[in-house]
Amino acid sequence: MKVLITGGAGFIPSSLADRLLSYENIEVVLVDNLLTGKVENIPNHRSCKFIKCDVNCYNEIAAIMTSNEFDYVFHYAAVVGVLRTLDNPILVLKDIEGIRNVLDLCKNTGVKKVFFSSSSEVYGEPVELPQHEYTTPLNSRLPYAVVKNIGEAYCRSYQQEYGLDFIVFRFFNTYGPKQSQDFVMSKFLNAALQNKDITIYGDGSQSRTFCYIDDNLDACIKTFFDESYKNEVYNIGSNVVITIKQLAETIIEVTGSSSKIIYLPPLKDGDMTRRQPDNNKMRELLGRDLIPYEEGIKKVLASWQLKQ
Repeated sequence: MKVLITGGAGFIPSSLADRLLSYENIEVVLVDNLLTGKVENIPNHRSCKFIKCDVNCYNEIAAIMTSNEFDYVFHYAAVVGVLRTLDNPILVLKDIEGIRNVLDLCKNTGVKKVFFSSSSEVYGEPVELPQHEYTTPLNSRLPYAVVKNIGEAYCRSYQQEYGLDFIVFRFFNTYGPKQSQDFVMSKFLNAALQNKDITIYGDGSQSRTFCYIDDNLDACIKTFFDESYKNEVYNIGSNVVITIKQLAETIIEVTGSSSKIIYLPPLKDGDMTRRQPDNNKMRELLGRDLIPYEEGIKKVLASWQLKQ
């Protein structure tokens, strides 16, 4: 079995590669332009190959996909990070080309199923909680969210037109050992370990849920190995809500840090006040409860200590 993962040097895609490579008879090819991905994330495994490639450039990704017979494709490549996506809206919009390139090549090269990484951002400022895959309106106007929404529409359209099966994952704040400091959990943890100030935009009352990487991977892998899962959208995230201020306080307590919480002016855009997925479908995939965020934080810290 041969699998392509785009954005493969990123946190979630490379963690997915680690998991897939733990099974026998799976060959993984990772592609990434290394805009935000890190070479050190790439698994050192005999069945893993990395190719530097920009999926937004058709000729680059076409050369790879036409010379390999991929059975499955995880399209995770994207410009990510709240500040980065707000500061580079045109760069974000170029990811539409990558989505179309990958789907065109999937349907032309015999790919059985494509997995697309969408985001909780598509919901925008919530009109209802919890946010349900099919009943909650998708009302964000931010370029990043619009691109993800377009990607989902492409998946549905290619299935209808060409019979290309898909799974859409809407990720809600996944965290883990490989996560970069661009994201709130790892940013806070790194600051706390160094006893540096933890900075929060606004008053910290904005609420989020946090999903440990193992829960993310377990759910996604279930839809990979079971062909009965297809042409569906899944919220991938915890339903346990915590404010950003509470997260900072928890991290300070768990790490025994002397860090102080510093409040900055709120962001103009991109910092939604509330997020909470309806994760019933995810919990059905897992067949168990999700890892509590306090436990997940300790797992990240333990992993970092092993690498020191």
